[in-house]
Amino acid sequence: MTELAGRARVLVVDDDRFQRELVSDVLRERADVVPCANVEEALGALRAAPADLLLSDLSMPGRSGLELLQQVMRDHPGTDFVIVTAHASVRSAVEALRLGASDYLEKPVRPEDLILVLERTLGRRRLLTENQRLRDELSLHQSCRLLSSCLEPEDVFAMGLDLALRALRLTRGFALYHRTALPGADGFHCRGFSEAEEQALREAFASKPVTLEPSGGLERRTRGEVHQRLASLGIGIGELLVLPISGDDAEGGALFLLGEGEPANEVDLSRAQVVAEHATLALRNAERYRAARDRAFIDDVTEVYNARYLREALDREIRRAERYGTELSILFLDLDRFKLVNDTHGHLVGSNTLRQLSRLIEGCVRQVDTVARYGGDEFTILLVDTGERVGRTIAERIRQSVERHAFEAGPGRTHRLSCSVGVATYPAHGRTREALLDASDKAMYRAKSQGRNRVVSATELD
Repeated sequence: MTELAGRARVLVVDDDRFQRELVSDVLRERADVVPCANVEEALGALRAAPADLLLSDLSMPGRSGLELLQQVMRDHPGTDFVIVTAHASVRSAVEALRLGASDYLEKPVRPEDLILVLERTLGRRRLLTENQRLRDELSLHQSCRLLSSCLEPEDVFAMGLDLALRALRLTRGFALYHRTALPGADGFHCRGFSEAEEQALREAFASKPVTLEPSGGLERRTRGEVHQRLASLGIGIGELLVLPISGDDAEGGALFLLGEGEPANEVDLSRAQVVAEHATLALRNAERYRAARDRAFIDDVTEVYNARYLREALDREIRRAERYGTELSILFLDLDRFKLVNDTHGHLVGSNTLRQLSRLIEGCVRQVDTVARYGGDEFTILLVDTGERVGRTIAERIRQSVERHAFEAGPGRTHRLSCSVGVATYPAHGRTREALLDASDKAMYRAKSQGRNRVVSATELD
């Protein structure tokens, strides 16, 4: 409504010049008054700029005030309409109220009545504006409550980006964030770009991450590092809103919203801040959940992840591989004749052997990969962004390391072991967690049936 941006705008429509000047003289200190001699002039003034209030004579040559009312209600529903009528046509004024007019005045119009109807109209509009603002704010907070259900940082940033764009009525933006579960691999989401633009953005920001200041608060930028990178990709923007989101620990990132047209106003900035605050709380909640989950998902004997965590991690990485068109591989490892270790040296040595094996496996893979004890002397290794050929190479590296390693069996004593490893790759050998685990398990058993101490890919099962 225009009164929020400054003075109210009032249109006075009357074929009587004296009446137009009278109204203008009375209201000009309180509003910007636009006099119009007929319906056509009034419609032209409305097309030029919205009005808060339209005072129209009921009877005029040509099109009447009722016809003007009907068109205004249809084309400019945000305009308050007050009919000015002679005493003899009060019945028509009642009809005007039925059609949507907010009030009517009888001629001759008294100055105090003009001032009263203006103040009453603007007061009602201010109340409606405040009610709408409160409803919008409540709706925004209710929408942001969805963030509390996000238990993965990746989901917090994806949903936070969607909510921020919707709150500011924007269409383009992206999220950049650290992925503590995958060190060295920043997370990325974007909205409103073509597939080619999304790929270019991913490459531009993944190759050289943007310096993020999670504690700096909401920023408005018109130039800088992000503008330069976007310009180099042929993506032009005006104002850029940056919403830092940081957790209590290592999680952190920011939402980048690309402005369209007019710069964000104070209401927009307030709405953006609400989203950022909810996202920050959700991110900290996700951190606490991850910490609790990690404690529940650690194997007591080996201190690597257990099978429950592996299943969750595998589901998550399959979704990521499907989204980005990448591969991942699963290694299923089983120690050969491990029962002899327990029978010969005892279960304490057997448990210590499993701990040594865990460290040995971790030394053969990257930080971004997941090592888990599946059960007994079986281990699984989740290799992200890894195809079958590389997965098999890593499996062979682990097999050789186990074969060469002298496992401690007590003071001054060692013993030797070997392992059989099965390899399965998404999507070649399965598109679900169950299919990949089954394929890698069967490949491992094929390795055992072929003499143990070897690597077999699920491709060989065919």
